[in-house]
Amino acid sequence: MKLINIGYGNLLVRERIVSVVSPDAAPIKRMIIDAKESGRAIDASCGKKTKSVIITDSDHVVLCALEMEKILNRFNNIINEKEDDEED
Repeated sequence: MKLINIGYGNLLVRERIVSVVSPDAAPIKRMIIDAKESGRAIDASCGKKTKSVIITDSDHVVLCALEMEKILNRFNNIINEKEDDEED
């Protein structure tokens, strides 16, 4: 199980991530509101502006203060480490 640091000491299991999207689109805003109403929203932004939204396989919606590019880089670094371990 690999964890990804999504900022401010918050970690997320890499295998559970389905999508990372921008919070600016209207459908995503509706998804966030619906998740908050049903108790599936996790605010990991620590009071900062939400710059990305992470959707998990359990239909949880994680609000994150990191930009999508930073999350992608962290995600790719974990994948590259796994491939390096398999080559050894």
